[in-house]
Amino acid sequence: MIFSKNPPVFCVTIACAIIIGLTTGCTTTHTISAGLKSGDLPASGAFTAENGIEFDIQPLTLATLPTKLATVPSSELSRLIRTSGRIDYRITQGDILSIILTEYPDITPISVGGNTPYASGFPVDQQGYVKFPLIGRIKASGLSVPQFTANLQKQLQRYLKFSDPQVKIIDYRGNKFFIDGEVKQPGEFNITDAPVSLYGAISMAGGALPTGDSNNIILSRNGVNYNLGLQSLRQLGSSANTIYVQNGDSIHVNSQNRNKVYVLGEFGKVDPVPILEQGLSLAHVLGESRGLDSNTANAAKIYVVRDNPNYPRTTIYYIDMQTITSFSLANRFEMHPNDIVYVDPTGLTRWNRVISALLPSTSAVSILSGL
Repeated sequence: MIFSKNPPVFCVTIACAIIIGLTTGCTTTHTISAGLKSGDLPASGAFTAENGIEFDIQPLTLATLPTKLATVPSSELSRLIRTSGRIDYRITQGDILSIILTEYPDITPISVGGNTPYASGFPVDQQGYVKFPLIGRIKASGLSVPQFTANLQKQLQRYLKFSDPQVKIIDYRGNKFFIDGEVKQPGEFNITDAPVSLYGAISMAGGALPTGDSNNIILSRNGVNYNLGLQSLRQLGSSANTIYVQNGDSIHVNSQNRNKVYVLGEFGKVDPVPILEQGLSLAHVLGESRGLDSNTANAAKIYVVRDNPNYPRTTIYYIDMQTITSFSLANRFEMHPNDIVYVDPTGLTRWNRVISALLPSTSAVSILSGL
């Protein structure tokens, strides 16, 4: 075997080359510095990043403060509120009617356990008709119970002297709605003669789960999806008790996992913050994240990244929280789902992290120098 005459010098030379390479990389701020960084952003206006995504940079002031969600209702939501009032139940295909003629028990026997074909009631067929003795088929679908009773009585008067039919629906099978998502008992439910509100529909499904988001409910009706929330409805002067479900409606209660704000950078606690029913402000995000890290955070550089799929640019708001007056703005700034809040580290923190990254390499030089 052949041994080098000066192995320590050779090793130290390699170690020094590693150090030089690392320290050279420090000048670019792209490689050695740990964590995220805001980069060189303009003070305001349009900005295109290296990855090609376009941004709109805005300092957070009273003039640039975004309007709150649901303060301006969409025309579709306004129409839904206007057309979802309480309505009287109408008989529909599939319903089962109980029809009793008290003066003529032989025509419609009341006994339930007998062999009479009317023991289980009178079904409404797919054409909307009921087949009744003496008169044959009579229209029922689309009529209220009093309207159907009046028509039936009028036709029976041709055959019976004391025609006084007693009509009621004993099985509601025609009008249905569907509910799924974060509820205890998802499934299909019947709509009876007692109108079912949005609140009532969720209650019929056992109520929302703790993971359910009551401010993120989707109502699908006739091919149109309506994004509803209990809090947003109250802001519009309405409520879930004034919106009634209709036949064929589908309700989906979203999970709170879809309704969070994400925090990154120099916070006391870096965890997603859920947006509750009453909403969430930037000030609340700072509080829920245990404030800024007093040792590392740059309070002058707090950013909110907001991506709007209906807008070509991603908006970045930034605010200087070094002044007490900024807390008022932060309290008025309403967070949106999937917003990202980022706090930049101080320059000294970045330098300390660079030094910390170099320490293992300097230790290696000392070890190699002792060989």
